[in-house]
Amino acid sequence: MRLSVIIPTLNEETNIAATLANLRAQTPHEIIVVDGGSEDHTASLAAPLADRVLIAPRGRAAQMNLGAKQATADALLFLHADCTLQPGALDDAAKLLGKQSVAAGCFTMHVPLANPLYRSIEFFASARVHFFGIPYGDQGLFLRQETFEIAGGFPELRLMEDVYLGLKLRTMGRMVVSKFQIDVSPRRWQKAGLVRQTLRNWLLTAAAGAGVHPDHLARYYPPVR
Repeated sequence: MRLSVIIPTLNEETNIAATLANLRAQTPHEIIVVDGGSEDHTASLAAPLADRVLIAPRGRAAQMNLGAKQATADALLFLHADCTLQPGALDDAAKLLGKQSVAAGCFTMHVPLANPLYRSIEFFASARVHFFGIPYGDQGLFLRQETFEIAGGFPELRLMEDVYLGLKLRTMGRMVVSKFQIDVSPRRWQKAGLVRQTLRNWLLTAAAGAGVHPDHLARYYPPVR
């Protein structure tokens, strides 16, 4: 099964080249970068390494939806610009999606720092998918193109578009976690504080579950670039 990798970007010049080089080594069908109007050199750095660089209205959901519309593979992988994959991860994603019972999946989160609190975050990230069927975007969401279209794509919210798509996907089949790792940048935890950022994530998710619209919650989730 072929994979189109879609990466939404906004002012990611410090990360995008390394992310794309990591992907190229795994020979995906194509890499599509969808930029939301970066004010730095993100687009120019991505151009020689990606198959296409698209420009979209700012907003991760809108950017990823545009990338999906332009994708030509059987399956999609949505990847954050500050995340890299363990060698063999793309092949494993394709293998998992070959099982008809699987609706979507993600990778095993790994934060490349020694602090034991990160090990707890990694454990609960996988547990959330196993028990509740909800991956976060930084875990690298992969699914078949057909499944994405039936689910209606990402809801165009300012926050938690990944959670709300996951709620639909879990009704369509199994949500799986690949044994292969995705290295997730610790920059958000480092900027906000590890405990503070983790509590913020939990509280925002709980508030959304209680009915608060994610667009209202977005003001409490500041950018880190």
